[in-house]
Amino acid sequence: MKQMPLGVRLQDRAVFESFHAVGSGQAVDWLQSLAQPQGSGIGWVQGPAGSGKSHLLQAVCARVPGSGYFPLRELAALGPDVLEGSESLACVCIDDVGVVAGDRAWESALFRLYVEQDARRGRLLLAADSPATLLPFGLRDLASRLAAATACVLQPLDEDQQREALRLRAQLRGLELPDDTALWLQRRFARDMDTLLALLDTLDVASLAQQRRLTLPFIREVLGQPPGA
Repeated sequence: MKQMPLGVRLQDRAVFESFHAVGSGQAVDWLQSLAQPQGSGIGWVQGPAGSGKSHLLQAVCARVPGSGYFPLRELAALGPDVLEGSESLACVCIDDVGVVAGDRAWESALFRLYVEQDARRGRLLLAADSPATLLPFGLRDLASRLAAATACVLQPLDEDQQREALRLRAQLRGLELPDDTALWLQRRFARDMDTLLALLDTLDVASLAQQRRLTLPFIREVLGQPPGA
């Protein structure tokens, strides 16, 4: 994948094809339309942690050449200058907007970016855990514009859907993830998709290195769980 500003890279597997869209199909459809060659618009992507906001923002960037992905949880401390030049990008994706809500300098920078993208009929996506109306923005003009953006609401997956999502991700990597193995992961670790996908990443690397299938004894060995755990 191409290098993003300040060393921020897209995850190779964060694409639309690897996203399990159950319950969030309408939001995913709109984001895919935005990523079309003639797409344009400003969207607010919201959903609880682990619902796939970062995945989908990066999927749009992967689909649109010349895009920029800015995860503010990592970049906020560097100041809003990190957005300099972003108005010329084909698509700008700002993740974790709630991190800078209430920071006047950041809010002013986001307002300018919004106005610039709106004027040129560009593409701008912003993501947060909550609706824009519930974040403590001090700049009213920014708050009103974000509230008017197209809302892309993501729903968390239940346990059955989580296992389906894990199997889909494993299948795209050429792995077979048996249902009892996925269920074991849910029972032994935090049941959120960020944690489960990180575990799958670890197992993927180990499976490739050792040429082993994802059996329960193997994942216990890789993840440091004793046989009786």
